Amino acid sequence: MDTTGPARIITGYSATQLRVGEQVVTTSAIVTAQLVLPWAVATFADLTPTALDPALALDIEVLLLATGEQQLWPSAAVFAHAARRRIGLEVMTLSAACRTFNVLVGDRRPVALAALLGTAG
Repeated sequence: MDTTGPARIITGYSATQLRVGEQVVTTSAIVTAQLVLPWAVATFADLTPTALDPALALDIEVLLLATGEQQLWPSAAVFAHAARRRIGLEVMTLSAACRTFNVLVGDRRPVALAALLGTAG
């Protein structure tokens, strides 16, 4: 994990990709100001409480869950799993989550974006 360089921000997005700085990501991913991690959640149906564990293990206060072009609500168990870790879980469309991520990173807030890419649900 590179934590010495400038913060990574989302510089572009579509339903099938994210651009984080100059890096293009084409599969679901977890993004923080310091790193980009592949995320093994390919579809919304794969979203179980423990599927959030890679993001919840990071030093964050807020997790932005980007569910694609439509805002899809995970089960109450997913919210409870994040709450037990004292991490706020916000569910948004991909576009709203990318904008919010950039604002929070600019404010130096400990945030992660978990983005489902290329999925219709």
